[in-house]
Amino acid sequence: MDDARYFESVSKQTTLVVDLDGSLIRTDLLYETFWAAISKRWLNVFPALGAVFRGRAVLKRRLSELGEIDVSALPYNSGVLKYVAEWHAQGGRTALVSASDQRLVSRVADHLGIFDDAIGSDGRSNLKGATKAARLNAVYGDAGYAYIGDSRADLAVWKDASEALTVGIAPSLEKRVRQVSQEATTLSPHEARLPHVIRAMRPHQWLKNVLVFLPLLAAHQFDFVTLSLALATFIAFSLIASSVYLLNDLLDLAADRAHPRKRMRPFASGDLPLSWGSVLAPGLLLAGFAIAVAISPMLAAVLAFYYLATTVYSFLLKRKLIVDICALAGLYTLRIIAGAVATGIPLSVWLLAFSTFFFFSLAAMKRQAELAASSHSKSTIIAGRDYKTTDLPIVANMSVASGYVSVLVMALYLNTPDVERLYSYPASLWGICLVLLYWLSRMVMITHRGWMHDDPVVFAARDYISIICAGLILVFALGGVLL
Repeated sequence: MDDARYFESVSKQTTLVVDLDGSLIRTDLLYETFWAAISKRWLNVFPALGAVFRGRAVLKRRLSELGEIDVSALPYNSGVLKYVAEWHAQGGRTALVSASDQRLVSRVADHLGIFDDAIGSDGRSNLKGATKAARLNAVYGDAGYAYIGDSRADLAVWKDASEALTVGIAPSLEKRVRQVSQEATTLSPHEARLPHVIRAMRPHQWLKNVLVFLPLLAAHQFDFVTLSLALATFIAFSLIASSVYLLNDLLDLAADRAHPRKRMRPFASGDLPLSWGSVLAPGLLLAGFAIAVAISPMLAAVLAFYYLATTVYSFLLKRKLIVDICALAGLYTLRIIAGAVATGIPLSVWLLAFSTFFFFSLAAMKRQAELAASSHSKSTIIAGRDYKTTDLPIVANMSVASGYVSVLVMALYLNTPDVERLYSYPASLWGICLVLLYWLSRMVMITHRGWMHDDPVVFAARDYISIICAGLILVFALGGVLL
């Protein structure tokens, strides 16, 4: 029977009851409101903790007050939405019934305009599982409703429903549903989460952590112990960095959903549950620190400072004009410091000076890319940032100027006694300065034209011209050693 004939045959006495979290929307409003509240003001964690001890319904009501969310921007399940809209269009009665707080359920129902009823938790009773089943039986009668759900807690509801409709549940739960309901239909299949977990961890961003190897490369120390320490530091830094990326995405849900590309990130799009991120973020952090402590307490201290700085950046600094660029440049340089601390190699003032200016240039370039991407929009305000699209020329100038200064620092370094000691043919290193001048100029031009849609480091890793430039730099460096 096709959909049209099926909906025409639906009894007017049967109500289609739809769950909200994980069914109608590809997210959970409990976590949505929690992270919205924390993003708005980190001190909101304390009233949220206080509400935990008063019951789940109280917690949901409190979070709905603390964390305002835009229901129009939520990741809706298109298949479920279409199914409900067709049922409603054919004259069938529909109801949105959820354990989420009544205020949010009503707002979603009002936004969609396809529900006759909207019922949620009232701040005292959590409308879930057996409690929801009892409420539905009382309102619509036993077997007087079909139910769309997605979790094990919905088994109690499916058992009394005239039809069980499932959304993205695992095969094991699917089997249980067919045991409790003679009429079971799958609206959307179960999706594997692992690919989305890996994507959320952003392993491509680990390329930045290669900077921990820079001190040993600059000092020409390639023994097994030094390389092993640097590799372990790279792993620790990558795990902690991924933890930061997850936290940042959880805090940036609203801004990401307003962004043309970032709205496809795993949490913003609903591909990965927020509950997974809430567990993975601290888990990766602990794993990274365990490795760092095993290497040295000083390295653990550096990584602790990195995590603190990135957390402050996520909550506050990224919304501050220019401060955000300085913070990003400092976070890049911290990777070099971590590599030096782990291997015990003294840091050169020249290396620190070069990295400060070079990474300030890349950080400004990253903001330049965001401004260029938003320059064609009607609004001059950038969501989640303290910049306007009219700031684009100034930010571009900062990127160019700082990048050129970094090349100047390197040129001055080539005339120092350290270079004479480490390289047999220092003149070859001047080629590196020329390549960097070309690469930085080209990157700024690409960004200015709106062609850069990633972090500059990530873009460079995929850009064949940048890869050729990296190869030329390696050739000039080897020439300085071998000639």
